Amino acid sequence: MAELHEVEEWLGALLSQLEPAMRTKMLREVARDVRRIQQNNITLQRSPDGTAWEPRRVTARTKPGRIRRKMFAKLKTAKYLKAQANANVAEVAFVPSVQKLVRVHHYGLRDRINRRGTEVKYAERPLLGFNNQAVDLIRKKILEYLAK
Repeated sequence: MAELHEVEEWLGALLSQLEPAMRTKMLREVARDVRRIQQNNITLQRSPDGTAWEPRRVTARTKPGRIRRKMFAKLKTAKYLKAQANANVAEVAFVPSVQKLVRVHHYGLRDRINRRGTEVKYAERPLLGFNNQAVDLIRKKILEYLAK
């Protein structure tokens, strides 16, 4: 943990040498690229660590071929998954209107299907997170901007 703190201090010192406009531009690109990685993970229906999500439950009402699209197909769009940045922070997050839904599925919590419906325990399906690909991408972008 101490090593991470040292790296953070070193990186902070290097980034402080960049002008605020350049930092904003760099962090905007990082956020956009990280969002693409997250969208790809959602498309492939896998966790950030690469493990596959638990498939949907099969019930008496659901028949093969009835579900026409994959889970969270709309959530991965730019309308719901936003990438934002300023001179100090890059952020990839879901819009507030869908955060409850995302939290329930991400952590595998209990929720009601509708207002008067039964409470259901959902499988844990991590939607956002870092993996080696995202960390490498961030490292490359930072080094690219520091080399300029």
